[in-house]
Amino acid sequence: MAVNQFNIRVYGFLIDNGSVLITDEFRLGIYMTKFPGGGLQFGEGTIDCLKREFMEELKTPIEIISHFYTTDFYQPTTLLPSDMQLFNVYYIVTTEKPYGFKTTDTKNDIPAFDGAQCFRWVRIDQLTEEEFTFPIDRFIVGELVKWRNGEIVK
Repeated sequence: MAVNQFNIRVYGFLIDNGSVLITDEFRLGIYMTKFPGGGLQFGEGTIDCLKREFMEELKTPIEIISHFYTTDFYQPTTLLPSDMQLFNVYYIVTTEKPYGFKTTDTKNDIPAFDGAQCFRWVRIDQLTEEEFTFPIDRFIVGELVKWRNGEIVK
């Protein structure tokens, strides 16, 4: 099948004391683990998208520190129609403390109904590709670990 659509997703790395915030969600009939963020809407820039997503998901205003990564290889979508090409944009973000959102220490600490979501802090030096559901997030874990270790300057 030929690719004839783009799906643009925008995600943020909220980092605190060596840990990054991740989200567990139940959507489309499965549990998934990814970084906070979501889909770009028509007429919206990537930064506005990410700020909107953090407000929707965490009720938290954020500021962008820097761009981290944009997909630079072909990645088909895995859950949506196979005729879509996925582009992910990642930013490092910050927000004021104390945080106004709740977190858990338990993976998938949510019921199995569409839209359920929880957040967890995971130490960057303990992140593994297997923690994440989607191929691009699995790839970006390695880049985030390299950045944390000073191997990538952003």
